[in-house]
Amino acid sequence: MPQPLLLSWSGGKDSALALQELNATGAREVKALLTTVTAEFYRISMHGVRRRLLQEQASSLGLPLEEVWIPSNSSNEVYETEMRKALMKCRDQGVEEVAFGDLFLQDIRRYREERLGQIGMQGLFPLWGRDTGELAREFIELGFRAVVCCVDPRTLGERFCGMEYDGSFLESLPSGVDPCGENGEFHTFVYAGPIFKNEIQLTKGSIVNRGGFYFADLLLRT
Repeated sequence: MPQPLLLSWSGGKDSALALQELNATGAREVKALLTTVTAEFYRISMHGVRRRLLQEQASSLGLPLEEVWIPSNSSNEVYETEMRKALMKCRDQGVEEVAFGDLFLQDIRRYREERLGQIGMQGLFPLWGRDTGELAREFIELGFRAVVCCVDPRTLGERFCGMEYDGSFLESLPSGVDPCGENGEFHTFVYAGPIFKNEIQLTKGSIVNRGGFYFADLLLRT
């Protein structure tokens, strides 16, 4: 029997590729998507995507959500406390591993592994060490579709926010920007691809500057 695990899910391309990889190997069974949601805004933390769209993703993937609710401007202590509660609940239900879409940031991996180890759980990193340029192209070639939902203006201009994550986007990236945005240059929201039963019907709202980042307000088309 495949071993049960949680998948840390941001709604973006790295999470989607991690799920694609896990499904392909068949050695693990994803029991739920673990997502941090900012309570005041009902949006995915950091990415700024509406919770309604997160729910649409989970429905199309056929997987339940394990949401970790945190306040805006949450301290790291509050974040760790709420995350620990969610993880321990799942651990007590027999889940011992959490998978992440991290690619090469060793300090983040170490942080995750240390926190999981404190409660008797382990981390799994199915994409670790992959060349990010190749991974970006693979994402597109597999038929995934995503939109850039958040941009750090210290590395990219406002015009990149709301763009489709495709070959044209990759070609337009300035030198030094990671094609997967692994250094936090940008974040994405995946709305179609081989792991989804149905394409999520999106419409793009306004671009806003909030907390020093540009966000594209993505809406569910009605």
